[in-house]
Order: sequence, then C-alpha cells, then structure tokens
Amino acid sequence: MLTKFETKSNRVKGLSFHPKRPWILASLHSGVIQLWDYRMGTLIDKFDEHDGPVRGVHFHKSQPLFVSGGDDYKIKVWNYKLRQCLFTFVGHLDYIRTVHFHNEYPWIVSASDDQTIRLWNWQSRVCISVLTGHNHYVMSASFHPKEDLVVSASLDQTVRVWDISGLRKKTVSPADDLSRLAQMNTDLFGGGDVVVKYVLEGHDRGVNWAAFHTSLPLIVSGADDRQVKLWRMNDTKAWEVDTLRGHTNNVSCVIFHARQDIIVSNSEDKSIRVWDMSKRTSVQTFRREHDRFWILAAHPEMNLLAAGHDSGMIVFKLERERPAYVIYGGSLLYVKDRYLRTYEFATQKDNPLIPIRKPGSIGPNQGPRSLSYSPTENAILICSDTDGGAYELYAVPKDSHGRSDTVQEAKKGLGGSAVFVARNRFAVLDKNHNQVTIKNLKNEVTKKFNLPVTADALFYAGTGNLLCRSEDSVFLFDMQQRTVLGEIQTLNVRYVVWSNDMENVALLSKHTIIIASKKLSNSCSLHETIRVKSGAWDDNGIFMYSTLNHIKYCLPNGDSGIIKTLDVPVYITKVSGNSLYCLDRDGKNRVIQIDVTECVFKLALSKNKFDYVINMIRNSQLCGQAIIAYLQQKGFPEVALHFVRDERTRFNLAVESGNIEIAVASAKEIDEKDHWYRLGVEALRQGNAGIVEYAYQRTKNFERLSFLYLITGNLDKLSKMLRIAEMKNDVMGQFHNALYLGDIRERIKILEESGHLHLAYATASLHGLADIADRLAADLGGNIPVLPAGKKSSLLMPPAPILHGGDWPLLRVTKGIFEGGLENSTSAAYEEEDEEAAADWGEDIDIENIEGGNGEATVLDDQEARGGEDDEGGWDLEDLELPPDVAAANVGTNQKTLFVAPTLGMPVSQIWMQRSSLAGEHAAAGNFETAVRLLTRQLGIKNFTPLKPLFLELYMGSHTFLPSFVSLPAFSLALQRGWSETASPNVRGPPALVYRLSVLEEKLSVAYRATTEGRFSEALRLFLNILHTIPVIVVDSRKEIDEVKELIGIAKEYVLGLRMEVKRKEIKDDTVRQQELAAYFTHCNLQKAHLKLALLNAMGISYRCKNYNTAANFARRLLETDPSSNHATKARQVLQVCERNLQDATQLNYDFRNPFVVCGATFSPIYRGQKEVSCPYCMARFVPDIAGKLCSICDLAIVGADASGLFCSATQTR
Repeated sequence: MLTKFETKSNRVKGLSFHPKRPWILASLHSGVIQLWDYRMGTLIDKFDEHDGPVRGVHFHKSQPLFVSGGDDYKIKVWNYKLRQCLFTFVGHLDYIRTVHFHNEYPWIVSASDDQTIRLWNWQSRVCISVLTGHNHYVMSASFHPKEDLVVSASLDQTVRVWDISGLRKKTVSPADDLSRLAQMNTDLFGGGDVVVKYVLEGHDRGVNWAAFHTSLPLIVSGADDRQVKLWRMNDTKAWEVDTLRGHTNNVSCVIFHARQDIIVSNSEDKSIRVWDMSKRTSVQTFRREHDRFWILAAHPEMNLLAAGHDSGMIVFKLERERPAYVIYGGSLLYVKDRYLRTYEFATQKDNPLIPIRKPGSIGPNQGPRSLSYSPTENAILICSDTDGGAYELYAVPKDSHGRSDTVQEAKKGLGGSAVFVARNRFAVLDKNHNQVTIKNLKNEVTKKFNLPVTADALFYAGTGNLLCRSEDSVFLFDMQQRTVLGEIQTLNVRYVVWSNDMENVALLSKHTIIIASKKLSNSCSLHETIRVKSGAWDDNGIFMYSTLNHIKYCLPNGDSGIIKTLDVPVYITKVSGNSLYCLDRDGKNRVIQIDVTECVFKLALSKNKFDYVINMIRNSQLCGQAIIAYLQQKGFPEVALHFVRDERTRFNLAVESGNIEIAVASAKEIDEKDHWYRLGVEALRQGNAGIVEYAYQRTKNFERLSFLYLITGNLDKLSKMLRIAEMKNDVMGQFHNALYLGDIRERIKILEESGHLHLAYATASLHGLADIADRLAADLGGNIPVLPAGKKSSLLMPPAPILHGGDWPLLRVTKGIFEGGLENSTSAAYEEEDEEAAADWGEDIDIENIEGGNGEATVLDDQEARGGEDDEGGWDLEDLELPPDVAAANVGTNQKTLFVAPTLGMPVSQIWMQRSSLAGEHAAAGNFETAVRLLTRQLGIKNFTPLKPLFLELYMGSHTFLPSFVSLPAFSLALQRGWSETASPNVRGPPALVYRLSVLEEKLSVAYRATTEGRFSEALRLFLNILHTIPVIVVDSRKEIDEVKELIGIAKEYVLGLRMEVKRKEIKDDTVRQQELAAYFTHCNLQKAHLKLALLNAMGISYRCKNYNTAANFARRLLETDPSSNHATKARQVLQVCERNLQDATQLNYDFRNPFVVCGATFSPIYRGQKEVSCPYCMARFVPDIAGKLCSICDLAIVGADASGLFCSATQTR
C-alpha cells in the first residue's frame, strides 16, 4: 500500500471521490461532512447540518452536487460551490445507510434501516419509488453504472438485484396514448415500475455491502459471516461463482477495482484485503493496529482507493504507477507491459527490445523500480522490490528489434540497489551488512567493501563513484580511494538527476528538490507542498521538474516558477528547446510544447548576460506583473520599465530606479498631487532642484517652494514667493518668507497689519528702528511692552547656503547597459549618420538634393558658404554673438546624458539577515521581529521581556557610529566578526556579537561560587541570566554546540534547585514542606561540592524533625560523596542514631527508592511512568496541568509548545 493522504478525525462512515477534481468527501460519525483536497492535503470545507452520524455520501458525476444521508432520517442535497444545502428529502423512518446518484438520470437511491429502498428525483424533489421486500435493515444500495439495475444488501442475509427499466420508461421516455393508458392502469392497480430481478442467497449472516462490476456482469458482496462472495448474472438468472475467505471479523465493505481485475475488501478485523479475481486468492493484506475499517471507495478514473476507519481515513494506491526508465544520449529505455522498450527522441519511434519477465510472474508492487544501463556492453540492470530488493541483468542483443516472446534467461541476485559503475562492472548494495559488492557481467563477485556510513540505496554518480543515501543525508563515495568526497544533508532522496555535463545534480525527495554541484556542494533548495514526481535538465542548465499538477523550473540561483499546468501527472524524460518529452502513468511517450522564455530570461539576468536580455526584451512577448515583481525583487527596476505601459507602474519603477526623466513624463500623464509629491521627494534626494521646483509648483505647495529657495539661496524667487503670499492674503506665508529673507521692515509691517502691535514694537526696538518704534509706541499709548534690559540684540538672518542655485553634484558613473541599449532605433540611426558626416566632410553628398522642394534650405549652398566670392575661401563660418541666456539654455539640449546616479546598495544588516537563521545575528542586525519569530519557532519562546535588553545590547555592540557635519546625522558602521585587513571589501562577514560562550563560562564560575557561599538569590539571578543569554549566543563548531546544550542543562538544574531552596527559606511554619523541598534539592544534578552541602542540609532538617529513616538515607548518600572529615564524622553519628529507630515521625511526599524528576512549577515529584510535559527550551519537566503556561524555570518558553530545537551555529543543519 502506498499511502497518499491520511486524516485524523472521528470515525469515517462514508467516502466519495470527485470524478474530476482531487477531492474526497468523508462523512463522520460526529455528523460532520468534510471535503478534502487529497493532493494538497488540505481541508477545503466542512458541512455540519445533520443531527447525528452521517453514514452515506456521494458526489454527482457532472453537477456541483453531493448527497448525504444520516441517522436523522434525512437525505440532504448540497451544492459545494454555493457551500450550502439546497433541499432535504424526508420519508425514511429509520437510519439511512447509503445514498447514491445515478450516472445519467436525476435520481438518488437510498437504503435505510426501515427495511426499504427509496428512489428520489432531485430535480422534481419527490420520491418516485419505494422498494420493499427486505425484512431487515438494508445496509447498502447502488445503481448499476450502465444498466437499469439496482443492487441492495440487507441483514436478512440476501442480496437483491432490482430492475428499474419500468421506472425509466415511465419517468424519462415520452409515451404515446396507449402507453399512457397502460401506465395509468399500472398506477391504479399497483405497479411494475421496479421489480426484483434476482434474490441472491448464500451468506450465513447479514450482508453489509454489495456492488456491481463496472463492465462485467458480476456482483461482489461482503457479510457478517466474514466471507466475500462473487456472483455472476445473465438475463435470466444469477448464481454464486466463488467465496473468498480470510477475514476474521465482519466484512464492512467490498468493491471492484476500477482499473484492475481485483477485489478490495475491508473488515472490522482492522484489515484491508486485496483479492485476485481470476485466481480468487488473497494477494495483499494491510492492517492497522487499533482501527476497524468501515467503508471503501474507488476513484472512477484513477488508480486510487480510500478507506475509512475508527480514527480517520486514508487515500492510497496498491502499487506504483511510475514506469521504470533510464536515458542514454538520444534514447529512452523503459519498461512497459513486461517488455523493455526503446524510444528515440529525434524520430519519436518506439520499439520493443526484449521481454523481461514471464507473464503472470509480477505480483503487486513487484514490478521494475529502476533501470541502469551500460551502453558499451548493451547490458541493462532492472531493480525491483521482490524479496526485499532484487536485480536482474539482461544483455540486449545488438540487432534486437521488434516484438519477440522469447524470454531471455536473466542473471539474478538480491540487493537493495544495483547500478553500473563502469562499462562491465556494477555495484550491488547489501543493506544487511552495509556492504557494496562489485560484480562483472557474468554476475561474479570481483570485490567487496564496507561503506563508512549506513546506506539504504545507491545511485549512479559516474565511473568509479557512487551516490549513497543514508537516513538523513546523501554522500558521494569514491570506490578506488574508499573515501567520502562530499556529503549533503537531506531526508529520503528518491531520485537523482544528473545534468548533461555531469557538473550538477538534482536530488529529488517527496517534497524537496536540492540542486548541488558534482562534489555535493549545495547550490539551492526548493520545498513543494505537492509531491515532486520527476525532473530533467535542459541545454541551458535549467532544471525542469514535474509535480502532481504542474511542470515547473528551477534556476541555479534558487528562483523557480510554473511553466505549465497538468491534468494528470507525467514523468519528464528529456527537455530540448521548447519540447518536453515525458512518460505518462500508462507508459506512453508524450511530447509537450512548453514556453521557456521566462526561465531563460531569468537565467540570462542572473548570469549578467545583458546583451541577451536586451535582445529578449526587444523580440519576446514577456509581460505581466510576475516579471515586473521579479525584476524589482532582483534589483533591476530599470529593466522592468521596458515591460510596462501602465503609467502608474512606470512611475513607481522609475522612482525606484532613480530614472527621474521617465518619472517626470509619467507624473505629467497621471497629474495627481500624490505622484507630484513623491516625484519631488525623489528629485530632492538626487539633488535635482529644477525638478523639485517644478513638482512643488504643480501642486502649489508654496511652503515647500519657499524652503527650497532658502536652502538653494535663490533670494529673487523667495521675494516673489513673498509677493504671492501677499496676493493670497496668507499672513503666515508672508511672515515666513520675510523671515527667510531677513527683511525686518517687512516683518514689522506684517505684524502691524495683522494687529500684533506689541510684537511689531518689540521687533522694531530690538533691531534699532527707532522711528518705527516711536510711531508704534504712540499708537499703543501707555500699554508699551517692557523689553529685558542688558540684552544685546542681533539681526536674525537665515544661514547662507553652501551651494547657490542649480542642481547638486552627482557621482559620475558609466551609463548602464539598459539605459543606453534600449533607446529608439531611429534616433540611434540619426546619431550615427551625423557622426559619419563629421568624419568624412560629406564629399560624396549632393547638398542641393538634401532639402525638399519648399525652397527653405537649412544647409548653406556654395555661394552663401563662400560669401559671394569665386576664390577658394574655405568655410568662412564666424562665431555668432548670441545672448548669454539663450546660449546657456541650448547647451546640452542635444547631448545624451552619459552619467546617472548609482543605485542604492543593500544594507549590511539586510545581508546578515539573508545569510543567517540565527536569532542572535538577526537581533544584531536590528531586525528584532524576525529574531522573535525565529526564537518562537526554534525554542517556543513567548515571553521576550527578559530578552529585550539583550537584543538592544547585541544591536549596539555590532554597530559603531562616526560623527559627520553638524547638520547631518552620525554615520552607522557595521562591525563584522572575524574581520581582517586581507578580507575582500565586497564580502560581508557575520556581525560581531557581544555575547560569547567564554563570557557565559565566566558567569557560570561566578554562579558556582555564589552557590557555595550560600548567596542563593544572587546565584539564582546569575543562572537565570545564563539561560536568558543562550538563545542569542552564536558559536562556530560542533564541540561548542554540545557545550552550549550542556550549559542549558546545568543552568536548568541549578535554577530548579535554587528556586526550591529559596522557597524553603520562605516557609517557616510548615516543617513537612521544608523537608520535602530540601529532599528534592538533593535530586538535582549539581556539582559534587554543592550536592554534599544539599545532602548535609537535608540530613539535618530531617533529623531535627525526627524523620530518622529519611535522615539515614541522606547520611548514607553523603558518605558516598567522599565528604570532608568533619562532615563524614557528623554523617556517621547521625546514621548511628537513626539506625536504632528507622521510623519517620511525619509522612513525606518523597520516595527515595523510586526514581523521579521534580516538577518545575509545583515542586512535586513526577515518578517514572507518570505523564509529564516539558519546556521546549530548557527541558524542565512539569505535571500535565502546566501545559500551555509559561515555564517557571527559564521564564521564556511555553510548556509543551512545539519547537524545532536550539539553533546556535551556522554549522547546524535542520
């Protein structure tokens, strides 16, 4: 059994596959109907309107409907698109067991415990017939897929076949008058609509299920007598063919397989059995440990089955459908119908070569699994799972062509895998001894050697090498040197695909693809939610792969995308240009045309082949938001500009790429305030004062304009802004502009006109304008403001700008290829023409013919050029005296902009985050949010309050700040770990971290000392600080990783023990609890010196409380620790006294004979065998009631939370 999907739920009583989509309905004993996508493994919807168990459910063949029947006596018809129940049929008087749609007519058949079968019309919504005859519960009823028959099974030990042709003629076929009259008589006097055709008797107990064969006149039934019976019928009678025995409890359900000659049954004996119809024997049995099976369903078109049991359901296949194949050069060798066949890619010719196995010798899942081919010797190895793994070696005749039934005797052997490693040598894996055997073509052993790592499969890796799969990795093994050349960590690799030049390899797992070099250096990895089926490399080095429903691509840099959607899965064999060759599940070769423009474009962009990129932009039809988003993500917004026609998108890309000219053009087309504002911000960033001014003018943002004129020193325009504010009667605008200009009189005038005479008087007095001050004083009368005496006044003037007017200087860099390579071709042609004329002086050009016939030539003729003289005077072209403003305006208008501003680089902190999955390095980079997410996922941490100061210290410690100009902020510089002067400036190392393992080790020594000296509160604080620091620690080696994990264990034990000791000191009156806490402290994993002190303390407390038996135990344990002479003497004395009376005065919750751990929250023992939960970070143990609460030991993580584990080094692999 190959399980494809599994759910956990209440008991599943009904199942139905959707005929087209990858969906399955499951009706549960709880009354819920679940709709699952078994391909994606997701729950699509739930329908919960039945009251009680739902025992039957069925999809309609073509309409978006399904029907359900339950213990509430109701049949409901649902529309899954509308996600609601359309209507309900009521009529049955007891539980409804099954419901079933007719393939063609609008009918539903239902079986019920009321001993009837009912037929319903779901269009007219009425019951059209009631079938009576069974005298016990009717357990199942279903339509024949093609004929007018219904089969039913009942606990009255019979199977009945009903003829519904009369009902069809009555309700479906149009009738003439005579037939209408006959029909009326039938309706009046009782009916022949539905009649019993056969009653099949043979079961000794109640029959639970009966089903028709899809094409043959066969019926299969299963009953409580533990038997499966096969029946045959013809037009006149039906009879029992055979009985299949093997189940040990009631047979719940039995069906015919849709595509194979087999019967599948399940039972309450917790098994599914597969029966061969021709031999009528059991060929496979699948068992579950605790769950009884209740229902089976077969997909109408695919090789899929589903079974419902007590705790959910499973979707499965009985055997693999992937054809075994191998590719060599331009040919494909594959196995189909027990023949080895060859397919030529160039000519698309398909020919059988040799038969590979005698007919009838293949059992379930015993077919060929993989092939390995030696082209020079024309030999092929065929591996299968027979007997736990076996191979067959065939020699293919050179002249073999056409179909032949002569079976060649193969050389056979046992082995988990077999692959060719040389032209006449192949390797066989012996999994039992972890040994590789090298054999020749005579199947003789030539050498043997052991593998350094336990392997369970071998893959081809070129001559002399082997790819070996272990439990959690794949390693490359050199058979000559007997060494491992490379290793890569990955789980359960199923297929290996080498590139044409053997430089790269793709490792395919169920949901993962890893691209690596020939030495197994990891290039990239992809994770797919849908199962990966196959893959192949194309000529450009792009890896194409197929999932269950897509053909996708993967580039060497890890970028991926979808090429084509599939209706059915295919297995890719070769990719050549736009043609993709593949095998389907029936073993047929197919050629699929694909469009690889997108992936080739991305590959060229990643390899910096910009000339190819430009050519593709000009000639291809690449477009769409996906390409634009990709180019933005990869830092090529200037390339994305060439794909976009929408002005808003062009504007966004132009602003992102710093292309101010295109941004201005797009802003003019859009003409919205928000876009002009963004244009002004970008232009200001570039220092393009002219564009900033233009943007502010378009939005009438006068305040920003005034400030712009201030910082650029344009006082003339600032004066104009003052006049504009005056015309608009904008008092604040006038005052600001006057302040920017330093115009005191204008400011006094504005204050006076606005009624602020006191402020106007103060301003005039402070600036020494006595005449104006006297006039204002007269107006104020006696209410003159008193100015502070002894203060020296000065004129408040704006600072002089560093640069007056014009644009700010830009860094000059060479123009990029995309700015210069995609200009208008006509303008480029004109420029080339001008350059040629300048070089050759135009001797071969007839000047008179350049201009058209309008008589206004722009090129001087000969007479004008010579100034009217006949002598050779040359080109007497004199300089023209033009006005300065005109000359300045024309300078550069016809010149191309040869230099642009460089694009913004990636911040070092972003580089750190992209390269690392370590929380400490993310915190050092300043991205606390991702650090929090990492720690939550890795360690289950929820309380980050203790970590906040550590995050801040990490960030501050990995950055330094250099002061700059007074008006500018300080420059932030990133500090790198392990930096040296020889390091490349373009390679960024990891961040420098203030917390190191050595610092924690020093803290540990201080904490030990505080514990020894009895300063328990201080020691507890130090150990907690160690626990809080470890999540952000980063180490370099495996040894240090082990040390960090050991440090967590030490700190956890001491925090637990010290918390108990502090708690004990707080309890004064409860001597029993004091004794218990002191006893538990001795069971913490402490240093020997501290354990001696804990035992001495516990012994004294127990002795004083007259618990002599317990005190004697502590004394014995103390003597075993080799104590000092004073302590040893004291322990012997206590032991001597206690042994006289080995009794305890009080009963303690403490049994030193039974191993236990201490709960970190309740400080109570959890003895071996009792349930417990643990903290995912510090691994402290707790009673189950504490699950979901904050750990009281580390004060960080949630007890019982799921976490992947500590990740503190780049050397770790998940």
